[in-house]
Amino acid sequence: MGATVTTANTNENTWGGGNEPMGASYGKMMMWFFIVSDALTFSGFLAAYGFSRFKFIDNWPIADEVFTHFPFLHGVDAPMYYVALMTFILIFSSVTMVLAVDAGHQMKQKKVAFYMLLTIVGGLIFVGSQAWEWKNFIKGEFGAVETKGGSVIQFVNKEGKRVKIEDFAVVLPEEREELTRSKGKWFMSEATLPSYSVAEIQAGFKAHPEILVKTEKIYRDTKEDQANKDLQPGLNHNKKREILTREASQKLVDNSHIVIEGANLKHNEYGNKLFADFFFFITGFHGFHVFSGVIINIIIFFNILLGTYEKRRSYEMVEKVGLYWHFVDLVWVFVFTFFYLV
Repeated sequence: MGATVTTANTNENTWGGGNEPMGASYGKMMMWFFIVSDALTFSGFLAAYGFSRFKFIDNWPIADEVFTHFPFLHGVDAPMYYVALMTFILIFSSVTMVLAVDAGHQMKQKKVAFYMLLTIVGGLIFVGSQAWEWKNFIKGEFGAVETKGGSVIQFVNKEGKRVKIEDFAVVLPEEREELTRSKGKWFMSEATLPSYSVAEIQAGFKAHPEILVKTEKIYRDTKEDQANKDLQPGLNHNKKREILTREASQKLVDNSHIVIEGANLKHNEYGNKLFADFFFFITGFHGFHVFSGVIINIIIFFNILLGTYEKRRSYEMVEKVGLYWHFVDLVWVFVFTFFYLV
């Protein structure tokens, strides 16, 4: 039985078309409650990311050095280009959603269906692009080495450009075998073997005197950094990762512990592993929201084609899902800013 409000003259149903808080229907109010609660969740995640980045500011991965891939352009250094394109596509899908809502107010079924279809296509492209970014991030491109002290080191040539491990590693005549339950103690196991062992990388590094090491520490161009004799002259630039001299590089390579290819929740060839943890969790959580929105949009799209909302003489359901879609787009603007721009 619906709640009522008693006045001097009449009894009105609170949610029965009479009193509506702020002029919003019950469905819209519930959507706003969900959006506010979800916004608090994302705010907590981004705040945790911000605090962690501030704590490890000197060795946090640089986005321009991590997200450099672009589809069908193999070997081309395109920092942030594809991420910017993904962002544009998602924002454009928000524009088409606005047009769908406006067409719904005018009761134009075909226009609503057309703009909803464009919104769905934009969402699918974004989700697919995000999956492609994950694949490249997990697989890696150049490889790196983690020292016994936990530092991640990469390799560059005399011009300061990244060098793939496979370009200088020496294949040694040794038998490498992955440790499994059947080939070791019952409580011991390990991930898939990397393409090269630490010994092969060390041997290759010694055989290529032009190769240098790039550390995960950020060069700040301070007096202390300028006086550091372990840094290679002419190759270190402000807010870029430090490149060491050949002698200092050799010491770190000799202290190598494991080979890293790509990124996961334990190791990250691009630097601090917390970056990978937050990247997977926050972008994955947002991607789940986008994918859920696409599924809901598809359901709404078929209802539009069936004439469901024409019979109701209202496209309010499109407005509700539109609120959710705009929220998802807005969250990505903050994720994009925190992870890629700042």
